[in-house]
Amino acid sequence: MEIVLLTVGKTTIDFVLDGIAEYTKRLKHYVPYSIQMLPDIKKTASLSVERQKEAEGEMIISKLLPGDHVILLDERGKEYSSMEFATFLEKQMVAGRKRLIFVVGGPYGFSRAVYDRADGKISLSKMTFNHEMVRLFFTEQVYRAMTILRGEPYHHE
Repeated sequence: MEIVLLTVGKTTIDFVLDGIAEYTKRLKHYVPYSIQMLPDIKKTASLSVERQKEAEGEMIISKLLPGDHVILLDERGKEYSSMEFATFLEKQMVAGRKRLIFVVGGPYGFSRAVYDRADGKISLSKMTFNHEMVRLFFTEQVYRAMTILRGEPYHHE
């Protein structure tokens, strides 16, 4: 199974880029993992919030394949402990999914079309994080989940 983190906007903070690179490198030993970045919508001042979400939604949906299992990273999603998230990923692998796509939306969230296409939602926390930081936190959590599933000593209960 391939895991893809699909994001709107690019990562520009150096230490975040370094952290993502480190955990992505580590993940190569466990599972194919990539981050696909979609460009920010240009000229947002002339767009309503709803139209901006729709434009981002069109870009997101254009990157999805028919068989993709799509999970939105959303503040109203289900929260998991690291152990529970590892179990969630294991169930997705056992289900024979080809691609598991996690999506981080733009600053205003997702369009109705993206919510309709999604197979589920998860929340990393009740706190709000910078979208760039979410990429690092999520990538580290995927790595942590893989080490949990392998019984390796990275995670401590």
